[in-house]
Amino acid sequence: MNLSPKKRLEILDAVRRGTVPRDGLDVLAVGLEPFLEPMGQELKKLSTGGSGFKAVRGEYGCGKTFFTRWLQEQARAKNMATAEVQISETETPLHRLETVYRRMIERIATQSARSAAFRGILDSWFYTLEEDVLSTGKVDGNDAPALLEATNELMEQRLNAISRQAPSFSAALRGYRSALAQGDAGTAEGLVAWLSGQPNVAARVKRTANIKGDVDHFAALSFLQGLLVVLKDSGHPGLVLVLDEVETLQRVRGDVREKALNALRQLIDEIDAGRFPGLLLVITGTPSFFEGPQGIKKLPPLAQRLHTDFDTDMRFDNPRAPQIRLRTFDFAMLMEVGKKFRSIFAEGSTERERVLAKVDDALIESLARGVSGTLGGKTGIAPRIFLKKLVGDILDRVEIYADFDPRKDYRLTIRQDELSLEERNHMPAASVEDIKIEL
Repeated sequence: MNLSPKKRLEILDAVRRGTVPRDGLDVLAVGLEPFLEPMGQELKKLSTGGSGFKAVRGEYGCGKTFFTRWLQEQARAKNMATAEVQISETETPLHRLETVYRRMIERIATQSARSAAFRGILDSWFYTLEEDVLSTGKVDGNDAPALLEATNELMEQRLNAISRQAPSFSAALRGYRSALAQGDAGTAEGLVAWLSGQPNVAARVKRTANIKGDVDHFAALSFLQGLLVVLKDSGHPGLVLVLDEVETLQRVRGDVREKALNALRQLIDEIDAGRFPGLLLVITGTPSFFEGPQGIKKLPPLAQRLHTDFDTDMRFDNPRAPQIRLRTFDFAMLMEVGKKFRSIFAEGSTERERVLAKVDDALIESLARGVSGTLGGKTGIAPRIFLKKLVGDILDRVEIYADFDPRKDYRLTIRQDELSLEERNHMPAASVEDIKIEL
């Protein structure tokens, strides 16, 4: 497997923590073959000014988070930007689009900057604008005031459509550029914070750019338009925005749920109308969100937009449909991913031969059966715990201790406090603190 030592370590550390790795997902993907070509086409569409929407549907543990991070990795490899936002009632309510926008900016990433990439994107854009101005030969590169003025004029041209709806977006950018030129780092940082949707920016900072208030629900949509223009001009042809765990809307008050579903419908309609060229919006949810009484069916126009036929055999699902469903992990897939992680571990190990000899296919199979059996035979929710045990409890010990034999010295133990609520709900005896299984 073609992984750098750094990426290999990041993958294994994530699994030890019981989380989904953020990189190197290509080599770990299992069961995603039907989506390779269709999702590649979705990303290609962004590069030509198109936009799109995709709802990813699956039971707990089927790999929705893995799928969306895999997709983001594919996008960043094409020099696109990505952002993943967790929807929650308290932290990021979907009906407050200004909050969704703020979280998106906080988490925006590119191939070269995996976090806090927004300011770098802005600086890259202004550099591109300056280069475009200088390429005309009409401005002397040594004439800083003239270059600043010409760059601002070009900026206004590029943002002309957005400025008609949200003039404060270009005003803040112009103020940011001027603050940088004057060496006023504090004002520049304050204006970046305001553009990011952060509240409580000092009034003094806003006055320098002639802007007022904070980014609200309606301005957030215009600012998203502006961001897409900035991204394209700075060499990032698209943005993949993931709204994860939208099924949490089922647990909120009825009026809040209605507002959130309507906000989602509005976003989809605006994408269909071509308002956000270069944007791929992806949402994830459980089947109950798409089919249950407290999900999208509460808003019939949204349910109509997302309706997809899943009555046929899963083998014939249409991966181009607005809603796609992920296959639940079966035992063969669990074995395949276990073998992949063993290979990743062994490739970077100083004790490769010992690792491969002691952690053979039969041992991986025993561990997989033990974990899935403990979780009520639900193989689909077993991958997280299975991989955590495989790497942290077995592979690490085999590498560290020459005399450690997992068949003799290891006993699978799964404690209640290391399981998620969903995983605990599938344990046959939820009141038992420890469940031990001999391998």
